[in-house]
Amino acid sequence: MLKHIKRLSAVLAVCTALSYSAFAADPIVIKFSHVVANDTPKGQGALMLQKLVDERLAGKVKVEVYPNSSLYGDGKEMEALLLNNVQMLAPSLAKFDKYTPKIQLFDLPFLFDDIQAVERFEKSEGGKSLLTSMEDKGITGLGYWNNDLKQLSANKELILPKDARGLKFRVQASEVLDAQFKALKAVPRKMAFGEMYQALQTGTVNGAENPYSNIYSQKVHEVQKYITESNHGLLSYMVIVNTKFWESIPADIRSELSVIVDEVSATVNKHSHELNLADKQKILDAGTTKITTLTPEQREQWREAVRPVWKQFEEQIGADLIKAAEASNKQ
Repeated sequence: MLKHIKRLSAVLAVCTALSYSAFAADPIVIKFSHVVANDTPKGQGALMLQKLVDERLAGKVKVEVYPNSSLYGDGKEMEALLLNNVQMLAPSLAKFDKYTPKIQLFDLPFLFDDIQAVERFEKSEGGKSLLTSMEDKGITGLGYWNNDLKQLSANKELILPKDARGLKFRVQASEVLDAQFKALKAVPRKMAFGEMYQALQTGTVNGAENPYSNIYSQKVHEVQKYITESNHGLLSYMVIVNTKFWESIPADIRSELSVIVDEVSATVNKHSHELNLADKQKILDAGTTKITTLTPEQREQWREAVRPVWKQFEEQIGADLIKAAEASNKQ
């Protein structure tokens, strides 16, 4: 009997080892869900990440990309990440105010003069600190992917702040963006990205704010007669992962993934402005929309009209952080 027990134990040990070996050989699957098209900066970044992981971590990690809200839409993706139903997202920075109020900094209107100032701040100590500011909520930031500065669109030409009065604008679920349009005496309507085109088409909303790449990829220019090149706000994304999932990855693999994300982030941020300029030209070529560029004097009028929003959120964000962001406007 003792011999039979020993043999059975040995067989079970071998089976367990083989089973563990087979399990260990399975690649770590990272589901990367996002809500935009593949030909946008975020879409291109996700595909580049997938490609580099496949090249450098073949058999160890597999990235599955789900674009255009094909897996989860705007309103559900954060919940899915926290439940580990997806492991990686790149939501716009406007989505994080409920997890850390400091990140509302990026939504403050007319805070940054240009995209180069944005990048300088993101690389600073203050910018880097925001990546780790949500880990107690189960969210780890890995990097920023910028999609350039936003422009206003409407079926009415917007030259001065008073031109926006009474218009209904689609906004993301951000208290700062809500306050931004209220400061202009306009009406903000919080709405998922995927619902924007139809809402503009039917007149549920009269206008929106997007970088050129989103205006073109979502065909906003087909249902909006005017675009004001205001460069008033930032549309940027934070590449995030589920913290518990991230920490469960072996350290050597996690390290290589971090290197890959850094490389992709640098590439995305290098080319996103060029992509937006190219899409601006495509909109001009389509001939459906008039693009008006604000003069420095006109832009300053808009900035003064919304500057009270900075003060409104100063306590939540931190005066020092806002000051550091302003300082990034100077090289």
